[in-house]
Amino acid sequence: MECAPVHHALGKWLLYLNLNAEVLKGILHTIRMKGLFLVEPVVALYAFSSFLIYPLVQQYVYRRLWQELTNTTYPDSGNTSRCVTNTSTNQSSYHEVVQRQASLFSLYTDLFSTIPSLIVTLMLVAYSDRGGRKITIIMPLIGALIYALAFLTVSYFELNIYLLIGSSLLSSLFGGLGTFLGGCFAYIADLCEDGRQKTLRMAGLDMMIGLLAGVASVSTGYFLRAAGFNWPFLTCALCQCLVILYTIFILEETVKKTHADAVHLDGSTQSTALKQMIYGVYKMFLGASRRCKIILILLMLIFTSFSFTYVGGISMMTLYELNEPLCWTEILIGYGSAMSTTVFLISFVGVLAFTYCGLPQLLIVLIGILSVASGMVMVAFTKTTLQMFLGRVPMLLSIMPFPVLRSMMSKIISRSEQGALFACLSFLDSLTNNVSTAVFNSVYASTVAWYPGFIFLLSAGLCVIPLFFLGVVGLIGVDVAKESEEDPVEDQNENSPLLS
Repeated sequence: MECAPVHHALGKWLLYLNLNAEVLKGILHTIRMKGLFLVEPVVALYAFSSFLIYPLVQQYVYRRLWQELTNTTYPDSGNTSRCVTNTSTNQSSYHEVVQRQASLFSLYTDLFSTIPSLIVTLMLVAYSDRGGRKITIIMPLIGALIYALAFLTVSYFELNIYLLIGSSLLSSLFGGLGTFLGGCFAYIADLCEDGRQKTLRMAGLDMMIGLLAGVASVSTGYFLRAAGFNWPFLTCALCQCLVILYTIFILEETVKKTHADAVHLDGSTQSTALKQMIYGVYKMFLGASRRCKIILILLMLIFTSFSFTYVGGISMMTLYELNEPLCWTEILIGYGSAMSTTVFLISFVGVLAFTYCGLPQLLIVLIGILSVASGMVMVAFTKTTLQMFLGRVPMLLSIMPFPVLRSMMSKIISRSEQGALFACLSFLDSLTNNVSTAVFNSVYASTVAWYPGFIFLLSAGLCVIPLFFLGVVGLIGVDVAKESEEDPVEDQNENSPLLS
């Protein structure tokens, strides 16, 4: 008799848990039924986790190479510049040797991972026109998780540092940043019909990257100072797991496959998928008028040439800051990286303001290119910490050309070829980014001994190339976007949920 109240209470508790489980299941079912077309949280978490360790990667490689090449411990001087306490001739020669080897290490990493990443990017994003956008988002997330776990393993067990090159190659087989962004931008293009809305939504993705990347970059220095390298790598891996679960179970697909498409895709071979990819790209150019083709090619040339100059210069910032006469600590590098990523937020505000003011899109692109050129020239002549921070100020609008150019190209192409378009853009973006990083690392390794700032003057000078193509577009095709809206290409994407 004494056990009856206990059994009764236990039964009520189990019933309560069962009801709560049913409620939770119902909520999840409702989310799945209604569909959640928000890719911004995916981009936000991906940006946070990536930029949490991105400043650490070069620092970790730099410190390991310092220990291996000099047989001395890495100098640490608290919150002040290491150059204040290390001014001997040996320290200066050590910096030159380690700088050269660190840049070559980055060169080898990029060379080994470029080709697999490019092939996967082109195939996956083009395939997404029929197979769905989510695969182009999930695969790079898995690759990023592998990359973070590899760094954690090498750091925790102090394995050979050159194993990181192999991990970079392995993660590139799942795609890369180009694949991820290509899928996300194609996802946005599926949801937006209005040209202005598409421009602002794409600029919003860039802003989301900058906002979360800035928070992560500020945290990186303090995280490293307090817990070392292992905990940031572990935190990045956990964030990647979280965003993978969100993408798989919550994010809805924008491309709905019919039964016939599913049977065809499930039975297709790799060669068939490759043919479909090539046909999708061919059809993209075939469907546009001759003038639109010319403008599309010119816009792609502006996009890739500007990406080459911008990414190449930005990729050398951390090595330049670690070198004399700056010799920044991890705290200062974190603040510098955060200021670099705030350009995404400021550029979004710039695109938003200029768009609502009716400023021509080509003029917005021009402002962004000039922003990069002026900032790189200032950075090339910096000698103090204050000058380095001030040199980043002119580059606060440097991201504006990317969403504007993507939107302009997306207006020319019909909705059924959006995946093919962003596959081309992602392929070209990944190619130019990897090639530019390799080229700039090689040039920096050759010029660091006599003038480290030369690399930024080179970046500023190369801005002439996108400016030239921009002038050509301004002369022959200012009103292409308007023409494409008045006479749009026939849309054949009947599987889009927006049309059903």
